[in-house]
Amino acid sequence: MSRPELQAPPEIFYDDTEARKYTSSSRIMEIQAQLSERAIELLALPDDDVPRLLLDIGCGSGLSGETLSEYGHQWIGLDISESMLNIAREREVEGDLILGDMGQGLGLRPGVIDGAISISAVQWLCNADKSSHEPRLRLKAFFGCLYRCLARGARAVLQVYPENIAQRELILSFAMRAGFAGGVVVDYPHSSKSRKEYLVLTCGPPSLSSATPKAKGEDGESCSEDDSSADEENPTVCISDRHRPRKKQKVNKKGKGRNWVLKKKEQMRKKGNVVPPDTKYTARKRKARF
Repeated sequence: MSRPELQAPPEIFYDDTEARKYTSSSRIMEIQAQLSERAIELLALPDDDVPRLLLDIGCGSGLSGETLSEYGHQWIGLDISESMLNIAREREVEGDLILGDMGQGLGLRPGVIDGAISISAVQWLCNADKSSHEPRLRLKAFFGCLYRCLARGARAVLQVYPENIAQRELILSFAMRAGFAGGVVVDYPHSSKSRKEYLVLTCGPPSLSSATPKAKGEDGESCSEDDSSADEENPTVCISDRHRPRKKQKVNKKGKGRNWVLKKKEQMRKKGNVVPPDTKYTARKRKARF
């Protein structure tokens, strides 16, 4: 089956028919509940029985939000599909619902969210569904707004289905540029069916509290770093910490500096050609205008 994000934009793909079909599937409901429970576990919220205000990005018809309610938390759901949100209202979910495009920002006040989860939604930002869409700009807007609305030290757990390694790295790189610390957790890395990837991001600089959690192995227990890092596609992506990428240093093109020019002029002189004399202006870059 073709990936949904390759068939149509989310607000078109999840129309009234597809939204009802999605929500009425017992298999999808079970998978959503399992993914949401794992996301809550990775959030590592304090065990003090105090309800938190969480953000559900790409909440759809509220299946993941129901799990948040079961854990006693309050939540705000954001989704671009009006059909999905209509079904969420019909099901009388307990969260507040917002119709919006996460690629254009989240529209929330700074520092008000105690944690954020997203189930199978962020990879949609990597597609240009309209002529005005630029995936890099949309990822930058999304992670920038997510960073600002989270409380200091709060986590965001984003379960994603990247199409390839390049897409995974693209998403992660813009998360790091926004200021997040953390990395990728891959549960069941050796299973093609059960494999699940989570971006576990902490709002703030790297610290002991922002260390990436352990992934689950084939037996459902936490796997060690050596076991989980044996991912054939990318051996280090499972639980390795990712830091903000360094700025690229400016490097001149190989062999095009002053020494290269002087060498070429000397070769031309040996061939008997007329060459201008060497001065302090030799190989100096011209200004754009006089």
